[in-house]
Amino acid sequence: MLKNVAAVLLNDVHPFELGVVCEVFGIDRRAEGLPSYDFALVAAEASPVRAVPGFTIGTPHGLDRLEEADLIAVPVGDDFSHREFPPELLGALRRAVDRGARVLSVCVGAFVLGEAGLLDGRRCTTHWKYADVLARRFPAAKVDPDVLYVDEDPVITSAGTSAGIDACLHLVRKLQGSDVANGIARRMVVPPHRDGGQAQYIERPVPDAREDGVREVLAWMERHMDRELTVEQLAAQASMSARTFARRFRQATGTTPYRWLLRQRVLFAQRLLEGTDETVEAIAARTGFPNAAALRHQFVRSLGTTPHAYRRTFRSPHPAAAH
Repeated sequence: MLKNVAAVLLNDVHPFELGVVCEVFGIDRRAEGLPSYDFALVAAEASPVRAVPGFTIGTPHGLDRLEEADLIAVPVGDDFSHREFPPELLGALRRAVDRGARVLSVCVGAFVLGEAGLLDGRRCTTHWKYADVLARRFPAAKVDPDVLYVDEDPVITSAGTSAGIDACLHLVRKLQGSDVANGIARRMVVPPHRDGGQAQYIERPVPDAREDGVREVLAWMERHMDRELTVEQLAAQASMSARTFARRFRQATGTTPYRWLLRQRVLFAQRLLEGTDETVEAIAARTGFPNAAALRHQFVRSLGTTPHAYRRTFRSPHPAAAH
């Protein structure tokens, strides 16, 4: 469940990272067919709380508001890597996890979770600049400095500012499906996925190809995804030599034709698994994989899960044909 969300305010909170949480969970988008969350800012210290660089945030909500939250988000603030935190807040975070709620930190908000003992024995991350400090301060934590975020349910930790967006969208997608996560991402004008060191259950956006001749080929590739396509075929569609086409394709999309097509095939397979009753074998054929085993291999490699497990997690309640 993800209906009741609270963001914790400590003195010297950073407004940008707080804004990430507010943007994802604090805006009513029901008019666009997206869910609305019961969202609150919670003062962990006396309200109004100081924000960097020099204004205050007032809220009527105290720590008791955390007792009803499904998700508690902890954005970064100044000196979090070595300051002390209110014991009442740490206790509230522990109780939340004990009753089945989730906690999510942005950047060095992870230090608050560590002080509450919630990182012990868990993989976690934070901003690369403070990863070593986090590991020294909480030696029982398994700090991974190379990922955008870590989901060690019910504890989610993320790296810097934009990685907080990644973590929030990941959690939305995990609990409410790709349509909701992608809808929020489009409104925020951010990609629903960024490549990183960790497999993520988020659809990859189509690159914005402005190179002459490439955009048309991208559309053609999407229409013929079930075929075995070669660079030579694609170059012929663009009326270019294979070498020229490969160079312009990379300039326009930032990747190779093979990698772009592979991502789109996986993305299409995700949609079919979510929205149809087709077998994995049939989906493999529609998306250009030679068989179900090849689709499964690429799914595990790209997303860290199998097609069957993905379908169980993200299946639409009323499957319909996907076109």
